[in-house]
This record gives sequence, C-alpha cells and structure tokens, in this order.
Amino acid sequence: MSRVKGRDTKPEILVRSFIFRIGFRFRLCRSGLPGKPDIVLPRHNKVIFVHGCFWHGHKGCKRSKRPGSNEKFWNKKLDGNINRDRRHRWELLKLGWKALVIWECETRDPQKLLKKLERFLYDE
Repeated sequence: MSRVKGRDTKPEILVRSFIFRIGFRFRLCRSGLPGKPDIVLPRHNKVIFVHGCFWHGHKGCKRSKRPGSNEKFWNKKLDGNINRDRRHRWELLKLGWKALVIWECETRDPQKLLKKLERFLYDE
C-alpha cells in the first residue's frame, strides 16, 4: 500500500485540466478543510474529491470488488474509508462548502465527466 499514490494521480490530473480548460481557477489539497479535498475552489465555496473506486468503495463499480483473501482486514479498511469520506462530506456541508465526488471510472468518458463538472461548477 505504500506505493499507492495519494496525489497527482492520472484521474486527478485529468479533472484538474478540465476545470482549468473551462475557466475555473483552484487550489490543491487545502489541508485546513475536513478530508483534505483534492481540488478547492475557495471563491465558489466548492470542493472536489477524486476517489479511486477500490479504495473508496464505489457502489456498483466492477473496480470496487473486495479481495477474497484476508477479508477481515480489507473489510475493516475499506469500510473505514467509506465512513470517513461520508463524515468529511457532512462536515464540509456544515461549514458551507459544496462537495463533488468524481470516481476514477467516471474519468474514462471525457464527455460525461466534462458535463458533470460543468453542472457542478456553474450551479450557484
């Protein structure tokens, strides 16, 4: 697990390039916010998380299948990630921030990703 990248992943870089291309400026990984969002748009009070389907338990995604060996460890680990993510989004909402989660599998279709980002970013 030590080799798993936490920042500057391919999906994250793709999302950042789309946001920049449509004219929004942002900050990266602002540590003062709950969950350390990947992308922060302070002017708009919006944050974006780019989640890996496996690590964050994307429901209904084939990439989120849990390993069959050492099930107790993996269930505890992945369930903990899911609960922590939910708690962080709730805390952000209480602080007045709007949050969007982009899943790794959603970055495979650039047109859908762009539409999802535009809906979120242009919605005031």
